[in-house]
Amino acid sequence: MDPIELKQALGAGLLSFPVTPFGKDGAFNRAPYEAHVGWLSGFDASVLFAAGGTGEFFSLEPSEIPEIIVAAKASAGATPIVAGCGYGTRIAVSIAQSAEKAGADGILLLPHYLMDASQEGLYQHIKTVCQSVGIGVMVYNRDNSILQAETLARLCEACPNLIGFKDGSGDIGLVRKITAVMGDRLTYLGGMPTAELFADAYLGAGVTTYSSAVFNFVPGLAQTFYKALRAGDRKTTDKILIDFFYPFMEIRNRQKGYAVSAVKAGVRIMGFDTGPVRAPLTDLTAEEVRMMEALCEPYRKDAPMASQAAE
Repeated sequence: MDPIELKQALGAGLLSFPVTPFGKDGAFNRAPYEAHVGWLSGFDASVLFAAGGTGEFFSLEPSEIPEIIVAAKASAGATPIVAGCGYGTRIAVSIAQSAEKAGADGILLLPHYLMDASQEGLYQHIKTVCQSVGIGVMVYNRDNSILQAETLARLCEACPNLIGFKDGSGDIGLVRKITAVMGDRLTYLGGMPTAELFADAYLGAGVTTYSSAVFNFVPGLAQTFYKALRAGDRKTTDKILIDFFYPFMEIRNRQKGYAVSAVKAGVRIMGFDTGPVRAPLTDLTAEEVRMMEALCEPYRKDAPMASQAAE
């Protein structure tokens, strides 16, 4: 898929980041991953992001990423696959090139490691990664990697394959300036943890789609919310927020890192053997798993049979 085709796909609907299953030996467990991605691909996600933030990119060795991309491509049908990418410039270039070789349709460039950087430093880092591959690139505006509109404009001029801007900063003023300055040059993605909680505000800022972590285990509900949001059906979105997302937020907020751990627990509840999260994350307690089971119970009708999920 060329960058322009990927840009169009990104803007066409809901996005999601499949979790990464680990076996008893702690290694990537391909069979349940393919079963899970295959299940998700039946719920019309426009793009799936393999080895991304919810997929524990930060806990993966760079050498593990190509196999995850190959598995995602093998099971996602026609759904485009974007690979996570990050760390320092040289490591990010290596990951980007290996993901492209493995068949990824694009990469999401997550914030670089640890240190703050100037706008010029961010420009050079992102430009180098973009120019190292031919596939489409999205930048993730978050934490220590916050691009100003002027820097992003320079990058768009230098890098034709820079096609997307994902925001996880929550700075709506900055996001609105970027959407105003860049117009339709980029596709804009909401990237706050549990993005549905912020979807109304981002929609008003010109961000028409987002990545849904809960799509991992309640894909039908996630699509219903997204369609209601885009249709302006406030009654439906408010009900789903009250019935599902606010209770989920209460579980998610019980410990740091539960934005991933709670999602992985939800996928296990739906019948997929995801294994535990990797350190430094921790899994939910038994009590918290019961809370997730109660929250998920109305939606388990969408889950495949446990025997099918384990194939």
